[in-house]
Amino acid sequence: MQINDKSGVKNYLANEARYNEMTYNRTGQSGVLLPAMSIGLWHNFGFVDAIQNGRDILRTAFDLGITHFDLANNYGPPYGSAEENFGTIFKKDFKPYRDELFIATKAGYDMWPGPYGNLGSRKYLIASLDQSLKRMGLDYVDVFYHHRPDPDTPLEETMGALADIVRQGKALYVGVSNYNSEDTKKAAKLLKELKVPFILHQARYSMFDRWVEDGLLDTLENNGVGCIAFSPLAQGMLTDKYLNGIPKGSRAAKDLTYLNKETVSNNIGKVQKLNVLAEDRGQKLSQMAIAWILRQPQVASVLVGASSSNQLKENVKALDYLDFSTEELKLINGIIS
Repeated sequence: MQINDKSGVKNYLANEARYNEMTYNRTGQSGVLLPAMSIGLWHNFGFVDAIQNGRDILRTAFDLGITHFDLANNYGPPYGSAEENFGTIFKKDFKPYRDELFIATKAGYDMWPGPYGNLGSRKYLIASLDQSLKRMGLDYVDVFYHHRPDPDTPLEETMGALADIVRQGKALYVGVSNYNSEDTKKAAKLLKELKVPFILHQARYSMFDRWVEDGLLDTLENNGVGCIAFSPLAQGMLTDKYLNGIPKGSRAAKDLTYLNKETVSNNIGKVQKLNVLAEDRGQKLSQMAIAWILRQPQVASVLVGASSSNQLKENVKALDYLDFSTEELKLINGIIS
């Protein structure tokens, strides 16, 4: 929703009914409720993108009851630009709603040159979050993640840094991303001893990438930690985009490392069969793929990206039909196994 001030500039006024339709799920054993769908700023929010489009997406998200915005230090391109653009949008539109938002950022991947701009040292994590807060114009984030395991830094150092970040008031909660089950268990033990609220594990999870089912979801449940799933549509494979091949200009056509022609070609048969099942359910394939992840009790939220407000609205419709029959789950498992 928008109103015009005396200068004619359109100011943002959030939809008063924004909490009426969204589903909210408890995150592990914490007090935090997350929207079943969250918005990620990995793509479409860098300096190479149109900031007004990103602004429209975030306005639409919040109007739909999506309160969780997910960033990382190196989202862009270039690195840091998604946070900076978010900071600009936040100042213009969302500052009055800060206490209604659950904002996340992360550090763990390459961010700046030299030995202190990567992985999991105390030096890197604390410096990175300070930079992130400055770019976003925030006093704190709601959750700060270590973005990936660091095999060479003691886990005690990394978790100790997260603990001190909470004690300094720079984050309310902490999480990890891309950790396996065993490392997650060790991290949970350390953070419990440090009395730090470890509430989220952000993991890649889709019908085509089910590694979290091999122990991680059980580990999270046993430790009172929630899961938030990223790449639920397998970088676009679980949509109607590739039903008839690889379109020009698509991610797969560009042969990117996370999605290439070979991967799509190997899975087109499965995608087509899943699409038929989705149609029988009265859903788009993308909506069914999101609903399928949310059937897991450990999953608090599914993290989606969007290139437009309309695409986001279509994805949110997944929440209209989350139930699966035993027969449907059997059919899906037969297709994707």
